[in-house]
Amino acid sequence: MMVRLAEERDFPGFLGLAAQVEDWFGPMVEDAGFHDAVRDHIRRNAALVAVPSAPATDLLGGLLFGTDASVHHIHWLVVSRQARAGGVGRELMRDAMRRWVRGPADVEVVTFGADHPGARASGARAFYERLGFTPAEAAAPGPEGGSRQLFRRAVPAGGPA
Repeated sequence: MMVRLAEERDFPGFLGLAAQVEDWFGPMVEDAGFHDAVRDHIRRNAALVAVPSAPATDLLGGLLFGTDASVHHIHWLVVSRQARAGGVGRELMRDAMRRWVRGPADVEVVTFGADHPGARASGARAFYERLGFTPAEAAAPGPEGGSRQLFRRAVPAGGPA
């Protein structure tokens, strides 16, 4: 597996990943706002993809990243069904932290609330906790109406974690 900056040719792959998680995140594949967000992140070199080492058409995972002053945001991170629990998400996060985060800073991500059906099924909360994020305040419900919670990780002066 290799992690690299996303390119315009990866756009269909992002839609393929989105199709796998619409039951957790709400409709994205046909959503023009999602299309615009993915393309904007790609243009700004703020999107990563994980691809198989051997040539293949399907993405293993994708990540959209943003920065606002000293707070960095994981806007979207999805790993394909067939690659889950294989280290893809961890490698996407490692590359994002190395590439974009310099401390002191906070990195934030909004994920499922503890009572959301996707919280256990996706493993997202446990994933972020293993990476050193801690649960913080509640966030606005997701587009499908499910609960959300902010997770935060402090990065000390001197660099990424």
